[in-house]
Amino acid sequence: MQTSERYRLCVEALRDYAGNAGFADVVIGLSGGMDSSIVAVMSVDAFGADHVHGVLLPGPYSSEHSFDDARELADNLGIETSVVSICEPYEAFERVLARACGGELAGLAAENTQARCRMVCLMALSNAHGWMLVNTGNKSEAMMGYSTLYGDTAGAFAPIGGLYKTDVYDLARWRNEQAASAGAVPPVPERVFTKPPSAELSPDQEDEKSMGIDYPTLDALLRAHIERGLDAQALVADGFDAATVERVLATVRATAFKRALEPPFPDAAFYA
Repeated sequence: MQTSERYRLCVEALRDYAGNAGFADVVIGLSGGMDSSIVAVMSVDAFGADHVHGVLLPGPYSSEHSFDDARELADNLGIETSVVSICEPYEAFERVLARACGGELAGLAAENTQARCRMVCLMALSNAHGWMLVNTGNKSEAMMGYSTLYGDTAGAFAPIGGLYKTDVYDLARWRNEQAASAGAVPPVPERVFTKPPSAELSPDQEDEKSMGIDYPTLDALLRAHIERGLDAQALVADGFDAATVERVLATVRATAFKRALEPPFPDAAFYA
């Protein structure tokens, strides 16, 4: 399927889902990363800039460049934004949970608490204003369980939930090229394409380092396994490293419970 058709399907599915649920406006957490950037662009294409509300949610490890990239994206799209810091609520959770967590809130518990603080804020705005929260997760991270239950898995609909991470970059580059060819400002800032993906939940965190595999390799392996139906033996015969295959497939199996709780997404025809 061509990139343009995949993009169109994502936008139409998002528009239809929101309309059927009775929503005219949507809210999105803008991290300055690729996933939230392209979902914001899709939302503007689906509903118009006046109906898309972006929220910047800086935390204790948020970088200045991510804040700047989110602002630039919003300016390019002409969407309303607000800033809600999660630092104070996260610090409150740190104080309350420290003793129960063995003396301090640290590691995975600390990272996931930050993600859940963000979703509490976004859902409050959704409830207060009647906006539908749009999920920004992709298929690569879903398959690896690289997400936080009741955190970044929240939302009513995931327009890029059926797309692998490398597909997301392809769609964003295509959409920027379409804008440029029409004489408009490309919506996704160039730095979003070049900086390492990061959830910014700990110092110097990078997604690929956290998962122990780069996205192009991961996506190629997942495509072969999921779309082509290759098992572990066939994947190794296809040229993938045996230890990597074992680890990735074990992770896919172990994190199925997370995928069962993620929102719907338009994936049916993407890889037919």
